[in-house]
Amino acid sequence: MTERPGAAGTERQEAARAERPEATRTERPERAVPTTGQAARPEDVTGAHRPTPLLVLDVVGLTPRLLDHMPHLKTLAQSGSHAPLGTVLPAVTCAAQSTFLTGTHPSEHGIVGNGWYFRDLGDVLLWRQHNGLVAGDKLWDAARRAHPGYTVANICWWYAMGADTDITVTPRPIYYSDGRKEPDCYTRPPALHDELTEKLGTFPLFHFWGPGADLVSSRWIIDATRHILRTRHPDLALCYLPHLDYDLQRFGPDDPRSLKAAADLDTAMAPLLDDARAEGRTVVALSEYGITRADRPVDINRALRRAGLLEVHTQDGMEYLDPMASRAFAVADHQIAHVYVRRPEDLDATRAALDGLPGIDQLLDDEGKKAHHLDHPRSGELVAVAEPDAWFTYYYWLDDARAPDFARLVEIHRKPGYDPVELFMDPLDPYVKVKAASALARKKLGMRYRMAVVPLDPSPIRGSHGRLPVSDDDGPLLICSTPRAVGGRVAATDVKSLLLQLAGLG
Repeated sequence: MTERPGAAGTERQEAARAERPEATRTERPERAVPTTGQAARPEDVTGAHRPTPLLVLDVVGLTPRLLDHMPHLKTLAQSGSHAPLGTVLPAVTCAAQSTFLTGTHPSEHGIVGNGWYFRDLGDVLLWRQHNGLVAGDKLWDAARRAHPGYTVANICWWYAMGADTDITVTPRPIYYSDGRKEPDCYTRPPALHDELTEKLGTFPLFHFWGPGADLVSSRWIIDATRHILRTRHPDLALCYLPHLDYDLQRFGPDDPRSLKAAADLDTAMAPLLDDARAEGRTVVALSEYGITRADRPVDINRALRRAGLLEVHTQDGMEYLDPMASRAFAVADHQIAHVYVRRPEDLDATRAALDGLPGIDQLLDDEGKKAHHLDHPRSGELVAVAEPDAWFTYYYWLDDARAPDFARLVEIHRKPGYDPVELFMDPLDPYVKVKAASALARKKLGMRYRMAVVPLDPSPIRGSHGRLPVSDDDGPLLICSTPRAVGGRVAATDVKSLLLQLAGLG
C-alpha cells in the first residue's frame, strides 16, 4: 500500500523541491484556481499568452484495426492527423505511461513493468501508486519551466499519488480494519472527492477490474473528466479509458464482443470530444499497446519449481512463494516475465530450466536487456518474452488443492504476478453465482466477505500484450485533432516533446 500524503508528506515534498538542482526546479507562482461552478478559464498569472489547452486520452488497446469500429475517433483521425506509435518493452500500462510522461525508456525512468521484485523488501509488488517510483523530468515539470503556473489534471493515469499535478483522481479502495474492501477513489484537492461522488456516485471499482469490469468505469472517468474541464479548466488533462482492456483479453481482438466494446467506448467518448472541441482544446488520443490473439498460457514459475530453483513455504495447507529463499523465480506480467536469479552461479541452471519451454520466444540477458532499454536494477537478471500467441501465468503451485486462498480472489496486490483470469468467474464451479450472491449479501450487511469466484484455469484467456507488436495494424496508435501534427511513426519517447509542442511550449 502507498501511504496517503498528509501534512508531513507535503512538508517533505516541499523540502525535496527546495533541494532540486536549478535546472529541474519548478517555480510556481500563486495563481487563481477555479472553484466549482466557474465557467471561464482563469487569466494567466504572468500576463503572457496562455498555452494551447490539451486533452490527452489514453484509450487502452486502441489499434488501427479497431479504429474502423470507432467512428468518432476515426473522424478525429481523418480531420486531424494520426500515426503508428512505437511502444516500449514491456508494452504494459505503467511502463508505457511513464515513457510518455518522461520521454525516457524504462532503463532510465525505472518502471520496468506493472510491478517487480523489490529486492530491498524481499517482496513482489504490483500496481504501486506513488509517483516517486518514476524517475526523470515529468511533462508537467518541463511545461512549468516554460510557462510558470501551468495546470495539470490527471484522471486515472497511473502513478498519480504524490505527483506534482494540480488535480488528481485515481482508484483507491477503502481497506477497513476488519478486512473489508469497498470502492472509492483518491483525489487532490481532497474536496474534489465528495464533489465527484455526489455528482457521479462512488468510483465503480468493481467495474474497473475483475469479473464485473465493463463500460461503467470508463463512463465514470469520462464524466469526471468532463466535470473537471468545465469547473477547473486545466491546461493539460490526462484521461485514462480502460474499457478495451477487458473484452479483448477475455475474447480476443477479433471477437464480435470486442468490436462492440470498441463501438460502445467510442459512443461514450463522444460528449467529451464535443466538450473539448467547444473549448478549443487540442485532443490527443493514444494507446500504450495493442492486444493480440493469445491463448497459450506458459507456466514459467512451475518450470522453475520443477527444476528445484523456486521455493515455497506452507501455512494452513496453502503454498506461498518464498522469493527470498528461491534461487530463481519469475514475476509474470502479460507477455513478459522478469526472472530474478539470486546468485550468479544459478544463471546457467535457470537458463537450462527455461530454454525450450514452449511459449518462450526470447530470454534476454544483460546484453539483450540493454538492447531493449530494460537494463535497470529493478529488472530481473533475465527477462523472458513470450511468443506472439502465448502469455505468462504467475502460478507456482503444482497442486490446485495447495493454492493460496487469494488465488481465487481479485487480489492484484497479493498475487506475485499479473492474473488476467480475474476477468472471469470460474466456469467449472456450478455454485459460483451462488457464492457471489452470498458474498454480496454479507457485504450489504456490513460483514466481511470473500468473493472467491476466480478460476485457477488460465485457458479462457484469448488476448494479451507486452511484447513488441509484429505489425503496425496490431500496435498502438496516436491520433491528434491538429492536422499534420504527426506523420510518420511516433516513438513513445517522443510523446512528451510532442505534447509540449502542441501546447505551444516546445
